[in-house]
Amino acid sequence: MTPRLRRYDGSSEDVRQVVGPLVAVYARVREPLLHLPNYAVATFAERLERHSREAGFGAVLAFDAEDRPVGYAYGNTVEEGDRWWTRTDGVDARFTGSPVLALKEIGVTVPHRGTGLARRVHDALLAGRGEAYVSLMVNAAAGDGKVRRVYESWGYTAIGTSRPSPGAPVLTSMIRPMSVSGEPVRQEP
Repeated sequence: MTPRLRRYDGSSEDVRQVVGPLVAVYARVREPLLHLPNYAVATFAERLERHSREAGFGAVLAFDAEDRPVGYAYGNTVEEGDRWWTRTDGVDARFTGSPVLALKEIGVTVPHRGTGLARRVHDALLAGRGEAYVSLMVNAAAGDGKVRRVYESWGYTAIGTSRPSPGAPVLTSMIRPMSVSGEPVRQEP
């Protein structure tokens, strides 16, 4: 069965519903990295709590036939002066002058990698949003560069580097228009 997707917005009811499953699937996706302080479940839960209170919060979870979360993405709106931008070196002002969706996290469990689920979750998160651009940060070394190449294949371009926290690796900041090739991102039925 193809995993089904569910969108969550920033309403307090949706935030209450999404936190538990999102933390659970994060722990499965990032299991090999959980020993690192920046990837620890408690650190992630703290970031999620903060992000869920920020403007424009939205999330998408993918569930398998047994109703277990197997993939996720979440983000929120960032504007000029937001720490998303102030921590990024060399960002062109044309990107920071209007609201942008900051894709904070995306991942799918091992059995679902390479199936297109990550792209489905990504596109569902972007669908119907009002921002002109979406930005993300990626560890250029992740998967020996494979993860960055995947984002490039989705239309993202590198725009600078960032180190979100002292324990984090240096990340590549990337951006793309909300729609690529003139096609808006569509919400799944």
